[in-house]
Amino acid sequence: MKKKRTRAVVVGCGALGAHVANELVESGYAVAAIDVDGAAFRRLSLLHGGETLEGDGTELGVLGEAKVADAELLLATTCEDNANLMIAQVAKAEFGVPRAFARLHDPERELLCRRLGVEPICPSSVAVEVAVHAIKEEGRG
Repeated sequence: MKKKRTRAVVVGCGALGAHVANELVESGYAVAAIDVDGAAFRRLSLLHGGETLEGDGTELGVLGEAKVADAELLLATTCEDNANLMIAQVAKAEFGVPRAFARLHDPERELLCRRLGVEPICPSSVAVEVAVHAIKEEGRG
């Protein structure tokens, strides 16, 4: 019997969203990608083979069409923090997605994100951590 692949939905196929989608596919996930601009799907790997849906991920109908209710995880990686928070919250509250992630540009929103039960992905925070670690390590050498 063939094992069912874990379903993931990625909303926003910019550089980050597409890269995450590609990595998830490489790891064996069944990935559905949503973006308002169909041209964004060109960033997806030829291995993707998953579903693509041109539409606004803030709309319930679009999330429903992407079968978000069947997903184990959702990543909202659009360029808008508020949209990402809302999409992730809706995925959890309305569709029962166990894990929802929101990309944040503003690190000050990470605590709010966690309070809402959404896992933050903040590239700015990660960059600061890496830079500070590198500076401290260089100072020891």
